[in-house]
Amino acid sequence: MGRVQLFEIRLSHGRVVYSPGEPLTGTVRVRLGAQLPFRAIRVTCLGSCGVSNKANDAGWVVEESYFNSSLSLADKGSLPAGEHSFPFQFLLPATAPTSFEGPFGRIVHQVRATIDTARFSKDHKCSLVFYILSPLNLNSIPDIEQPNVASATKKFSYKLVKTGSVVLTASTDLRGYVVGQVLRLQAEIENQSGKDTSPVVASLLQKVSYKAKRWIYDVRTIAEVEGAGVKAWRRAQWQEQILVPALPQSALPGCSLIHIDYYLQVSMKVPEATVTLPIFVGNIAVNHAPLSPGPGLEPPAGPSPPVVPSAPPQEEAEVVAGGPHFSDLVSLSTKSHSQQQPPPAVLCSVPVAPEPCAHDGSPAPHSLHPPLCISTGATVPYFAEGFGGPVPTTSALILPPEYSSWGYPYEAPPSYEQSCSGADLGLTPRS
Repeated sequence: MGRVQLFEIRLSHGRVVYSPGEPLTGTVRVRLGAQLPFRAIRVTCLGSCGVSNKANDAGWVVEESYFNSSLSLADKGSLPAGEHSFPFQFLLPATAPTSFEGPFGRIVHQVRATIDTARFSKDHKCSLVFYILSPLNLNSIPDIEQPNVASATKKFSYKLVKTGSVVLTASTDLRGYVVGQVLRLQAEIENQSGKDTSPVVASLLQKVSYKAKRWIYDVRTIAEVEGAGVKAWRRAQWQEQILVPALPQSALPGCSLIHIDYYLQVSMKVPEATVTLPIFVGNIAVNHAPLSPGPGLEPPAGPSPPVVPSAPPQEEAEVVAGGPHFSDLVSLSTKSHSQQQPPPAVLCSVPVAPEPCAHDGSPAPHSLHPPLCISTGATVPYFAEGFGGPVPTTSALILPPEYSSWGYPYEAPPSYEQSCSGADLGLTPRS
C-alpha cells in the first residue's frame, strides 16, 4: 500500500559508541503516505553474543543475553499521514561487554523498533547497531610495566655424531600495549654448536577462543619479522620493533563465550626452538616508562664495528684449546618485515607528523576516546560530523594477510638500528 515511506532509528548526536552504565537516547522516525492503524509501537534495546561451529555462519549454536529492555512508544491507535517522531531512552547496564566481531562469533548491541499493525497486516520493523566499549586499562594488570622475558634451550645432534645446543632468550620492553604503540623486541641467541642456525622469526599472534559445543581456537599471525641466522659458535643479539595495529582488546569482561589472547612468538626451525611471551592489548596505555628496559634497548651510539671472528673453527679449537671458543656478541640484521608502515618513533622525528606521539614510542595523550576495534583492522568512529552521519563497521571480519606465506615486502620499514640512528628519537625511558 506504500503507507510507510520512512521508518528508522536515530541515536542522539549521531553517536555509535557508548560506555557501560551510560544512557542511550534516540528517536524513532516514521513518515507515512497515508493513515496507518496500529496496535502498538515498541522499541527494544538488547545485547547478546552468538557463537557458531562454522566460520561466518549466523546460525548460532550457543547464545547468551546481556540485556533486553522494551519501551512502548504508542498504544493502539492510528497515525495520520506525515512525519512522526518518538523519543526514547535506555540505561545501558554497567556489566555490558565490549562489542566484537569474529568469524565464529559476535557480541552485538542494537536497538529495534516495531510497528505492530492490525491483524492480517504486515508489521513494520527496523534496527540499528551500536557499539559498547568497556576500556581495558593496562595499568590495572599486575607488573604490566615490567619487561617480558622468557628463555629456552634446545639440544640437538648434527653430522651424525656431534651434539650441540642453542639458548634462545627473548624479551619485550613492556607486557601491554595500545593500538599504535611500538613493541620493542630483543632476542639473544647463543649457538653452542658447530652448525649455523636457521633465521630467527618473531610473530605477533592473536588467539580467539570461542565456546560453542566445543572450544574453537582461531589463531592468526598479525605481524611477522624475520632476522638472520646465527653462525656456528656465535652469540648474537637481534633487536626489532613491531607497530601494534588496530586490534580488539585482550579482555572481554562480561562475556563467557569469547576470549582473546595475544602472544609474541620467537622461533627458529633449525634447531627447532620456540619462546612465547604473553602480550596484553588494551585501550589505556601504561602511564609510565618501563622500570628496567634491559640491556641493549637503548639506541646505539654509532655504527657497529666490523665483526672479526675471535675463535677458530670447532675442529681447530678442539685441537688447540680443547674446546669451542665463543666470539663477542654480534648484531643480527633483519631480512624481512611484514609491516610496511614506519613505527611512531620514526614519525616523531619528522617536523610535521601525521599523528602526534610521545618520545617513548607510545601514542601521545589526548582528550579523545580510545579507539574501539571490533575486529582485526576495523575501528569505529565515535561521533558524526556534518550531515553525513557516522559509518559504523558492518562488514565481516577484516583479517590481515597471512604474512608467513608472503615474499619480501616491496618497501620494508626501517630496521631497529636505522630507527635509532637519530639523536632525537627519545627511545630511552623518561624520568
